[in-house]
Amino acid sequence: MRARTAVLCSVADQGVAALTNILVLLAAARLSTVADFARFSAVYLVFTVLLGASGAYTGQPLVLKRGAGEETRGACRSAVAFTVLAAAALGALLAAVCLLVPGDTARALLMLGLVLPVVLGQDAVRYAFSTLQQPHLALLADLLRLACVLGALGTQVYGASPARLIALWGLSALPALLLSAALLHRSTAGAPLLLRPMLRRGHLGQRFTVEFGVGNATSQLSVLGLGTVGNPLLVGALRGATTLFGPLNVLFTSATSFGPPLLGRITGERSRVRATAALAAVLAATAGIWATVLALLPDRAGRQLLGDTWSVAAALLPATGSQYAAMAVGTCGLLALRMLDPRTTLAIQVVFSLTTVAFLAGGWVVGGVLGAAWGLFLGSLCKATATWIRVARLRRRTPAPEETVTAGASPAAP
Repeated sequence: MRARTAVLCSVADQGVAALTNILVLLAAARLSTVADFARFSAVYLVFTVLLGASGAYTGQPLVLKRGAGEETRGACRSAVAFTVLAAAALGALLAAVCLLVPGDTARALLMLGLVLPVVLGQDAVRYAFSTLQQPHLALLADLLRLACVLGALGTQVYGASPARLIALWGLSALPALLLSAALLHRSTAGAPLLLRPMLRRGHLGQRFTVEFGVGNATSQLSVLGLGTVGNPLLVGALRGATTLFGPLNVLFTSATSFGPPLLGRITGERSRVRATAALAAVLAATAGIWATVLALLPDRAGRQLLGDTWSVAAALLPATGSQYAAMAVGTCGLLALRMLDPRTTLAIQVVFSLTTVAFLAGGWVVGGVLGAAWGLFLGSLCKATATWIRVARLRRRTPAPEETVTAGASPAAP
C-alpha cells in the first residue's frame, strides 16, 4: 500500500474508533441522569485504563516490527490471542468480585468484566492489521462496530442503567471482532502462535506498560479516587469535558501508535525531531481552535451533546482546552524521545505523572472541580516542558549528517 493511502486509512481508522467512543459517551450522557452518567463514566474510565494498558503491552511493541514475513505474521496472531486470553482471565476475576458487591457501579463493572475480551480483542486486531500494512481492514471492522453500537444504543430510552449501557456497548463490538478474526486468520494462516515470549522478562511491552501506568493511568485513576472520596460528580464533569475533545484524542493516538514508522521515512534524527516539533505546534494550535469553538457553543447545543452534564462540563472548557494544548506538545516530545532514545522516557513519565497527581489534588483542595481541571493542565505543561528540554539535550549530542526525506520508501507500518 502506498504511503499516502496507508496514512489516510490509519488516521481514518483512528477517527472512526475515537468517534465510536465519543458517541458512546454522548449517548450515555443523554440517556442518563447526572448521577448515573457519573457511574457510567467511572466504569468507562476503568475500561480506558485497561485499554491503554493492553495497547501498551501488546500493541505498541507489535507496530515496531518491520516487514510482513512469517515472524511478523506470527507476532500478530500471538498478540491478538494473548490479549483475548488475558482479557478473559481479568474480566472473569472482575466479574466474580463485583458479583459480591452491591450497588449500580458494581453491576456495571460486572458487565464490563463480561465484555472485556470482546472490546480488548477487537482493539488488538487493529494493531495487527496496522503491522501487516493492512489498515483498510481495521477501518472496515471499525466501521462495522460504529454501526452496531449506534444501532444498539439508539434503541434505549432515558433512564437506562449504567450496567445495561455497558453491556450493550460491549456486545456491539462482537460482530466487528468476528469479522476481524476471520480477516486476520486469512492473512496469518500457518504462522506460529507463540504466547510464552510475551510473558518473559524483558518483553518490550512490559516497559511500555509501566510508562503508560505512570504516564496516563495514574492521572485517570486519581480522578476516579477523588470522585470516590470527594464529590462523585467530579468524574462525570471531567469525563464530560474531555469527551468534547475526543477528536484531538484521535490525533494523539495516531501520533503515538503509528507515528514512529511514518516518521521513520525521514532520513536523519535531526530532521525527524524537526518534523515532530512541527507536528507538536500543529496539534497545539488545533487544540486551541477546538477549545474556542466549544466555548462559543450555545447552551442549547451543549445540552444536545451532553444532556444534564453540560452545565458542569462547560465551565471546565478553558482549563481542559489548555490541558490538551499542553498534552499535544508533551505527546510529540515523548514521540521524539522514543525515536532518539526509548529508555529516557520512563523517568520523565514517573516524575511528572506524580507531579500531575499532586497538582490535581492541590487544585481540588483549592478550587474544587475547576481547580482540579487547572491542576491537570499545570501537570501536563510541566511534563511537556521537561520532555522537550530532554529532546534538546539529546539532539545536541547527535551529529548532523546529510539529511533528506526518502521518497517512495516502502512503509514499515501504516
